[in-house]
Amino acid sequence: MNDMRKMRSAGAAWLWAALAMVAAGSDLLTPVGRWKTIDDKTGKPKAIVQIYEENGKLYGKVVETLNPNAKKVCDKCKDARKDQPIVGMVILRDMVKHGEEYSGGNILDPDNGSVYRCKMRLEDNGNKLSVRGYIGFSLLGRSQTWTRQP
Repeated sequence: MNDMRKMRSAGAAWLWAALAMVAAGSDLLTPVGRWKTIDDKTGKPKAIVQIYEENGKLYGKVVETLNPNAKKVCDKCKDARKDQPIVGMVILRDMVKHGEEYSGGNILDPDNGSVYRCKMRLEDNGNKLSVRGYIGFSLLGRSQTWTRQP
């Protein structure tokens, strides 16, 4: 009887450990975290964007620029972000999960001040994020692949 309790106790401990491991890895199942953006024109790292959740939607703000010659303010922005510092700026707004994709929001390109509709999809077991900004139809746009940072 005592051996049976030990086996049940060990089984329960194993189950809790497995659930804890799944929960710890669940951050990889969402875009929440830090991402290195790669310029789709030059192929060079551009910035670190922190994606976070607020009221059930995802947002992303620039926390660091990786190019020392990068613009410091968004002089071409047309909204409240005009002439605001790019570091600290929210460039990704209102993204919601729809199946395997995140959409419904928009993304700002601080280089030209344009705001685009946006779609995102996790790839490579959550280590890469495919980000597509577009006007009108998804076919008319640009794509970047961002890499998850520690």
